[in-house]
Amino acid sequence: MPRPSRKPPPSPRRVAVVIEASNAYARGLLAGIHRHVREHEPWTIFLQEHGRGAPPLEPLARWQGDGVIARIETEAVARALDTLRRRQPLAIVDVSAGRLLDGVPYVETDDEAIARLAAEHFVERDFRHFAFLGDDRFRWSSNRHAAFVSALGDLGRTVSLFDRKTVRGVGRGMDDDQAIERWLLGLPKPLGLFACYDIRGRQALDACRRAGIAVPDEVAVLGVDDDELLCGLSSPPLSSVIPDSAGAGRLAATLLERLMRGEPLEAEEWLLPPLGIATRQSSDVLAIDDPLVVAAVRFIRDRACTGIKVQDVVREIGTSRRILDARFAARVGHTAHEEITRQQFRRVEQLLVETALPLATIAERCGFRHAEYMTVAFTRRHGTPPSRWRSQRRR
Repeated sequence: MPRPSRKPPPSPRRVAVVIEASNAYARGLLAGIHRHVREHEPWTIFLQEHGRGAPPLEPLARWQGDGVIARIETEAVARALDTLRRRQPLAIVDVSAGRLLDGVPYVETDDEAIARLAAEHFVERDFRHFAFLGDDRFRWSSNRHAAFVSALGDLGRTVSLFDRKTVRGVGRGMDDDQAIERWLLGLPKPLGLFACYDIRGRQALDACRRAGIAVPDEVAVLGVDDDELLCGLSSPPLSSVIPDSAGAGRLAATLLERLMRGEPLEAEEWLLPPLGIATRQSSDVLAIDDPLVVAAVRFIRDRACTGIKVQDVVREIGTSRRILDARFAARVGHTAHEEITRQQFRRVEQLLVETALPLATIAERCGFRHAEYMTVAFTRRHGTPPSRWRSQRRR
């Protein structure tokens, strides 16, 4: 009796990935895509080596496949992909903020959330003067600048923007590094400087070193991307906002899979919030003119999750509770007890987003005796219980 014929297995999807691997963010995107492929149906990947912003080379123009994940940051790349999709049915997901190709969904880190986190980082350290060092080639840099200005504007603060055309004394023969150095020398201190990404942050640190500007005491510098090698080899080591680049890559791959199946998407814009800040020496400072308060804040930030009380801070600093509270309120704007609580809940938020730990374990690690108390206090602060807050952030 003849055996029934079996359907041959479907061929793997053919997917082109047009992302350079020259920086930490791009490598994070690739890691997220790889994780999706490893956990789902395999793809046949076409990955072409090219520099950042450069157009795809000739092999992509001849490629035939089902889908593309691309970082579309130049008109040349947009034109190449538009030509490709006109020749064949093709699903495309963009992992850039450029929005240079119509009709495709894009996945990006939330630039507004990144900038607001940077503003909070400097405000918590009591800075009064702020600056932004951007890169006008990229739309995400402009987005971060606008959001940084908005976040600080809500507090009545202004932001100085680097623009070599307006820096006093900059001549035609002066390069960008020299112009940044001259710009920094003319700004009021102490200064919190937000660089649009780590490469610009390193440029700022180099300019400070040449100009004899103390980092972080006169200028504190914060970048974006948390490129561990770049940040670690900077002098001093560079603080940086940690984007969820792997999450963006994984989400882009998930959306592409849906598009290749013919499923409609409910949105074109998909934004992922940052994971936090890796604080290193370049911004590990408090712009407070009271050494007693500085010492108290450092002690609290180091020990908040060990269950310390205000009396422990008083004992460590060698003062009275009355004096500590008065000077703390005058310099920081809230009490030492509130600072302990703020640091505890910051750690709670980090563990909720970055781990799958149960609430009881998170409560223990953050210095709360009972998970129930942590849940009630968290809900009071955020307007939603920690479990729901976790699921919303992860979505």
